[in-house]
Amino acid sequence: MLWKSGLRVRVSILRYFLSWTMLVVVPSSLLAQTTIAQGTDAGTPAILHTQGGVWVNGYEARDSSAVFSGDIIETKKGFSGSLSLDGASVILAPESVGKLGANFLELDHGSVSVATSKRFEVHVNCMRVVPVIAEMTQYEVADVSRTVQVAARKDDVNVDHGITRKTAGTTESEQRASVHEGEEHNYDETELCGAPPPPTQAAGLNAKWIGIGGAAAGGAVLCALLCRGSSSPKPVISPSSF
Repeated sequence: MLWKSGLRVRVSILRYFLSWTMLVVVPSSLLAQTTIAQGTDAGTPAILHTQGGVWVNGYEARDSSAVFSGDIIETKKGFSGSLSLDGASVILAPESVGKLGANFLELDHGSVSVATSKRFEVHVNCMRVVPVIAEMTQYEVADVSRTVQVAARKDDVNVDHGITRKTAGTTESEQRASVHEGEEHNYDETELCGAPPPPTQAAGLNAKWIGIGGAAAGGAVLCALLCRGSSSPKPVISPSSF
């Protein structure tokens, strides 16, 4: 009977260790979920409408979720999401990733459609797409294979950008281009903003997805071990193992 007693002691130690480990891992994952409800900055939230397949800060969002400045929104393949803000509405097409800011959306990749009466902007790398007037303006922005496409559907928008390689004769006016109503223009992201950093490590928005995914996976493994430890063990280990 000594081997049974030893087994019970080892199971108890394992439960104790896993319980304390879960206390460390679980709050960090819950904190990420809380970001969806509270946001990173104070202010009026946007309302995210979705029929599934849309994630906020690494967690699948429910319909009519509050989204704040600093939150990262990702739409999966075959799913889109729409944001309702003060003076603007934004539709994120499938397979898009963007970070909500104060009166702008930072588009990492994919495409968005914007309707705004308060000059809501879309940022792509060093470029800023800005409505010319604070009246109802509709435009679209897409970032595909480092080509930024801007289409003005109603009224005009400006495309401001920072020049990384200035040459003789460069003037301030060359940092702004206009897209007039009914026009579509393409911009080379590498030419205007410089070459992307080498893929030596996860950078930008993708690094956050990896961190959140790793924490969730670790919690799942610990939960599986804890649940196994809570069941009644069967005497399949020989006494010589101890």
